[in-house]
Amino acid sequence: MNILVFAENTDGNFKKSTFEAVSYAAQIAKQNNGTCTAVSVGNIADEKLTELGKYGATKVLSYKQELLGKFAAETYSKVISHAAQNDNAELVIISNTYSGKSIAPRIAARLKAGIVTGVISIPQTETGFKVRRTVFSGKSFADIEMFTPVKVIAITPNSFAVEEMPQTCIITQLDAGLTNSDQVTRSVEITRNSGKIVLTEAEVVISAGRGMKGPENWHMIEELADILGAATACSKPVSDMDWRPHTEHVGQTGITIKPNLYMAIGISGAIQHLAGVSSSKVIVVINKDAEAPFFKAADYGIVGDAFEVLPKLIEAAKAFKRG
Repeated sequence: MNILVFAENTDGNFKKSTFEAVSYAAQIAKQNNGTCTAVSVGNIADEKLTELGKYGATKVLSYKQELLGKFAAETYSKVISHAAQNDNAELVIISNTYSGKSIAPRIAARLKAGIVTGVISIPQTETGFKVRRTVFSGKSFADIEMFTPVKVIAITPNSFAVEEMPQTCIITQLDAGLTNSDQVTRSVEITRNSGKIVLTEAEVVISAGRGMKGPENWHMIEELADILGAATACSKPVSDMDWRPHTEHVGQTGITIKPNLYMAIGISGAIQHLAGVSSSKVIVVINKDAEAPFFKAADYGIVGDAFEVLPKLIEAAKAFKRG
């Protein structure tokens, strides 16, 4: 089975989700006596491209046209489809990031391929091709069988461990033959948060709600996050009141995350909030209301006032870090 995996980069650097996707693809290739080829789009140094061999890619198809300097769904989907056809790929793997969500269906349409998004398991290929994905905002799973000759799957970030499978990686430069007419839309400017852990890629997330009583008390959340190397998040009411930026709002109408540890402080646990965080591997809840719905979804819970619990938790975390 020939497998092609999109190696997404940001400002010339690969993200953790990219290494997850490449090692995921390499595992499937190994199980099916296939090949794992990565496709890179945009201006990224060759020494960065060779990093993909560390996670199992034996070949990298690199497209560095000037038109590909900024992400655009139309041009990127055309380039990746070109790479899939050039490599006779039977399976195309994409990380289900913001960019991945916009290009996966376009690639599937170009390749006349079946598509499944939000995948959380290695495909079962003993009798056909079956993958598992989350449904109903992460409350249930669906096993989906795919029958098309070419298949596209988008995997959920933080669902798979990054495993090293060192390979000799050959880099091939290709040209998709793009012209200005291929750019229906153009990115004029991209603004990113700097100096922060990306919420969707964070392994630990410290989140808080109205129980913090005001933005002036958020320094405790930020201090705990700094100690634990975590990202900060919040509930919808908190972002609606402008206590925190909307980029930190997690939930059904905000960002969906899947960290290894999600700590909710002063959040009651409405179903809309749970929909965005229920896939977290471990959930810790701190709330003074023993009847808060969030405790039913928690792995660990502390019934107590956040203003009494947090200072003790911060001191315990500092002591732990000191060894």
